[in-house]
Amino acid sequence: MNQFLEVAIDAAREAGALLRVEFDRPKKISYKGEVDIVTESDRRSEEIVVGRLRRHFPQHEIVAEEGSGGPTGKARYRWHVDPLDGTTNFAHGYPCFGVSIGLLEDGEPIVGVVLNPVTGEMFSAVRGEGAYLDHKRIHVSQIDTLATSLLVTGFPPDQRSQQTNIAFYAGFTLRTHGVRRDGSAALDLCGVASGRFEAFWEFGLKSWDTAAGVLLVKEAGGMVTDFSGKPYHPGDREMLASNGKIHSEMQAVAADIGEQTAKR
Repeated sequence: MNQFLEVAIDAAREAGALLRVEFDRPKKISYKGEVDIVTESDRRSEEIVVGRLRRHFPQHEIVAEEGSGGPTGKARYRWHVDPLDGTTNFAHGYPCFGVSIGLLEDGEPIVGVVLNPVTGEMFSAVRGEGAYLDHKRIHVSQIDTLATSLLVTGFPPDQRSQQTNIAFYAGFTLRTHGVRRDGSAALDLCGVASGRFEAFWEFGLKSWDTAAGVLLVKEAGGMVTDFSGKPYHPGDREMLASNGKIHSEMQAVAADIGEQTAKR
C-alpha cells in the first residue's frame, strides 16, 4: 500500500511543479463543450501522472479526465486522475486548483492524494491509516449544528442549461454561516477533511473529481453519502460529504429543498 501512496505523491508533485510554473504564463485554451474548457497544461499534467503510473503499475487501469488513461475493463486496481481540478480557475489566474489522484481496489477507494500547487499543501490518505496534510494527521471539524457551519459546493460547467444546484445553494446559504464556491471539488473535499468546511455537496461529479477526496474525508472521520444516506461511490450523481455531526441535518434540509423545487 505504501508503494501506491509514494508513487501517487511523486506523480502529484511532478505534475504540480509543472502547473505552478505554467500558472504564471499565458494560457492556451480550448473547449470541450459550450463552457467546459481545457488547457494545454491539463494535458501535460495528465501525461506526467499517467506516464508515471503506467511505469510503476502496468497492470493497473487508469481513468483520466483528458482521456490518456486508455480503455477500462475489470482490473482489480483502477486509478482515477484529475490532472488539473479547477481548470477554469487556472485559466483565469485564480489560485485555487489541484492535482487529484485516487486508487480504487474493486471499486473502493484505498489511496488518495490531492496537491495544491500554489500553497504546496499535500493531502494524502490510505484506507485504514488516517488522513494527512503534509504528514500531519487531520480531522473533520467538531461543529454540530448546520446554523454555525461553513459549507462549500460547486456548479459543473457542462450542466449550465439544467443546473439543479441553484436552489440548494440558496437554501443552504440561508441556513448556515455561508456557502463558498471555490471551483475545485478535490480541494473542497480536502477542506472538509481538514476541518475548514463542515460539509460539501455537489451534483454530476466525475470519478476523477472525487476518488481521492472521498477517502480523505472518510479517513479524517467524516461521512460521504448521497442525499438519501446511501454510500457514495466515485461517479455517482449526487454527493454529500460532511463532518458527520451535521450530516442528518443536511439530509433533511436537502430533502426539503428538493421537495419544494419539485413543486415549482
